[in-house]
Amino acid sequence: MFRRGFRRGLIRQAARPDVPPLLQRAHKLMASGNYPAAAEAFEGLARAGEARQHPKTAQMYLQAGRARILAGQKEAGFAHLKHGLELMARLGMHGQLRHAGNRVVNELNEHGMTTEAQEIAGWLKTSLPAEFASKGATPAPAKKPILPTHCPGCGGPVRADDVDWLDDVTAECNWCGSPVRAED
Repeated sequence: MFRRGFRRGLIRQAARPDVPPLLQRAHKLMASGNYPAAAEAFEGLARAGEARQHPKTAQMYLQAGRARILAGQKEAGFAHLKHGLELMARLGMHGQLRHAGNRVVNELNEHGMTTEAQEIAGWLKTSLPAEFASKGATPAPAKKPILPTHCPGCGGPVRADDVDWLDDVTAECNWCGSPVRAED
């Protein structure tokens, strides 16, 4: 009996991605409202990811930008947002760019940064291929299941319209790559 339980534990551990503690800390800081510290943590993750050409680097820049704006540092925040979107464009992540870009435009408008929102909206029109500008790039389930609001692996926010769906009920976390299953 002991051996069987031991094997199950190994299988469960092997299925979990290795979530960096700094990513978990950054999300906790953001959730607690400590935006300056969250921005620093996300900036550190973004710089390290960019040096290693990590595919989640753009997400880190976007979150660093959000944190800077929420901390009242709008100019620095806008620079991070722009850089994150530009990375997505360079990597050909058109579907994610469309979703993230539209969300950034909405968030900038909500924070009274209408000039910056217009700049991003104009840039998106010229940066996105026509097929991505008008419709979704990746097919999602017809009726989207309800995902948890936060990833159980890293604590990052999960949005059903902004994830890669692995199957009809499982999505991949944009932050750490953990599979996130729909709630029953």
